[in-house]
Amino acid sequence: MVDVLASEWRKLRSVRSTLYVLGTVAAFLLLCALWCWYLRGYWDGLTPERQAHAKAAAAAQPLLLALPVCGTVLGAVAITSEYATGMIRASLAAVPRRGTLFAAKAAVVGALMLGAGVVSMAAAALVGEAIVGKRPIPAFEMPLADQAAHVLSFGLLTAATALMAFGAGAVLRSTAGTISTLLALLLVLPPVLNLLPGPWGDRLWAVLPASLAEQMALAPGASPDSGPLSPAVACGVLVAYIAVALGAGAFSFIRRDS
Repeated sequence: MVDVLASEWRKLRSVRSTLYVLGTVAAFLLLCALWCWYLRGYWDGLTPERQAHAKAAAAAQPLLLALPVCGTVLGAVAITSEYATGMIRASLAAVPRRGTLFAAKAAVVGALMLGAGVVSMAAAALVGEAIVGKRPIPAFEMPLADQAAHVLSFGLLTAATALMAFGAGAVLRSTAGTISTLLALLLVLPPVLNLLPGPWGDRLWAVLPASLAEQMALAPGASPDSGPLSPAVACGVLVAYIAVALGAGAFSFIRRDS
């Protein structure tokens, strides 16, 4: 298994799509820094009365939008590109045990995007603190423990979207179809569900992948405004998404012809 993991890691890091995805994450990290730089100047230009009521997005806001999309793209391309190029036949010839090969591919994809998510979110928090300094901007006054929870939760969401896309890609075997399906789940359904009357929209929204990171980061005893799910339940729902996607992907990968 170690040799298969090493082989899949070398394969993943050598393709251009991986570099493009990580480059996109780096670009959005730079955008976080630019946002903080703009916000610092804007805040300093406000009167004390306006500062008391001013609101602003957090330093990592650009990354919160970009990381799930980057995870989706990498997870999809990691499996569908091998079917598109026929490289999957060579991979299966080298590793005939399909379950082992599938697990190794999923492991390296998930680990890479988990690392990218955690590192970029932590860097955004540090950049925001360095640029904004001691200015009492509400979004930048989060305690260190809460910041760590947000960094970890969005890192987990990034890895989860990559694994969900990987599993869906093994089933659909289409890059465009896989990315479209996952982006619909991540970006299209949330605003649609907000249009539903009564509590049903909020309840359905709460179990969508895009809403789970904030709920996982919610501190015990904190206001439940971030969602009706507890951190443990939100984490369990995210794990269920991963299990269903990888389970369906593994079944398709093992049972269907290459």
